[in-house]
Amino acid sequence: MAVTIQQLIRYKKEGRSIVALTAWDYLLAQALDQAGVDLILVGDSLAMVALGYETTLPLTLDEILHHAKAVRRGVKQALLVVDLPFLSYQESPVQALRSAGRVLKETGAQAVKLEGGYPAMAETVARLVQTGIPVMGHVGLTPQSVHQFGGYRKQGKTPEAGDRILDEAIALEKAGAFAIVLEHIPADLSLHITEKLTIPTIGIGAGAHCDGQVLVTSDLLGLSSWSPPFAKAYANLREATIQAVESFRNEVRGKTFPE
Repeated sequence: MAVTIQQLIRYKKEGRSIVALTAWDYLLAQALDQAGVDLILVGDSLAMVALGYETTLPLTLDEILHHAKAVRRGVKQALLVVDLPFLSYQESPVQALRSAGRVLKETGAQAVKLEGGYPAMAETVARLVQTGIPVMGHVGLTPQSVHQFGGYRKQGKTPEAGDRILDEAIALEKAGAFAIVLEHIPADLSLHITEKLTIPTIGIGAGAHCDGQVLVTSDLLGLSSWSPPFAKAYANLREATIQAVESFRNEVRGKTFPE
């Protein structure tokens, strides 16, 4: 049975951890879905891991729609969520509504994710939810604000910064978000937020106290040339791929392939 938003909220009440990963093409999405992942995110991280940009900022709405359509074809069970790229929703609730509407209409995804929980963004979330578009929030380290932060630095390290992130999370819940990603914040802060909210928190570099965990799948598989300090590689497919290709190269040049 396919995972729904209501199930994720029930998982929080039951204490069942939510498993989330990112995908950017059909084959990867199919593998994640068959492995039993609860939530698959077409994250704007694909700008870096699939398209080679240095940050997520250059990614366009058309580009993420292209990848989300491919991912959708590989997903049968997991809940599919798609990031709204930088400047596809920040201008106004109307702009956000048009972008999110395209995501749901053109890809078949069940929800969108956007960054930030300040008052104007909470208003945008409320507008989307009132229109029938499910929204996942994202606070803490928000990669689309990388230049404002001066890099991918841990957020919420001071009491004032922690209170701000907590207030943003509460505002997003009140606006109708069904879940919130907590990225690169102290574990005690994520615990406090998780206990305060009735909706699930999904952590990435936020400690073990969240209601679920998400990683960028290229980091999990060991495909990335660089990974953040909070990521864990469960395989080294980058090295395995290089070795396989080198073996093929040597056999072709040595005229031993094909036999």
